[in-house]
Amino acid sequence: MLPSPLRSLSCFIAIAIATPVTAQGPQLQTPAPVIFLADNLDEPDQLGWCIDTLGRGFADRLQAHSCKPQGGDVQFTYSEIDGTIQSVAFPGTCMERLNNETPVFGLLQCDAQNPNQTFAYDGAAQTFSPASSPDLCIAVGDILSQAGPFSSRDLILAPCDTHPQTHLQWIVRE
Repeated sequence: MLPSPLRSLSCFIAIAIATPVTAQGPQLQTPAPVIFLADNLDEPDQLGWCIDTLGRGFADRLQAHSCKPQGGDVQFTYSEIDGTIQSVAFPGTCMERLNNETPVFGLLQCDAQNPNQTFAYDGAAQTFSPASSPDLCIAVGDILSQAGPFSSRDLILAPCDTHPQTHLQWIVRE
């Protein structure tokens, strides 16, 4: 049997290890509709992370970006009917998985026949996967970059079962 101080320490360590780390959600100010990361993930102003066009205004490439309080190009919707993630600011454009390109996602004209524009959302796990690759999830990259008065991260595909949950759990607010 361990001496009392060591026994207390070992109990503390066991509790600390068994206690899950809870994610801190963002203080979202972006008006709905919006798709945002469930964890604030070190966004400096607590605004959270949204899907966004690369640069200002329309761009055909996507990134993760601080959720802008005024909305605009960070507002996207998800359709359970056809599995598309559509831009609110740029009607008729959909998120598309690009093949072997960087960035990994583009914002292109919606095409109902394009399987690279079809995503499945698992509401219980809060994850998005390309319909053709259910083992991969849409996630944000590790590197935080300055983007004017905001911040950005890469928008990537990552293995759903081994990538940190804080980087791939999304909330859809309609």
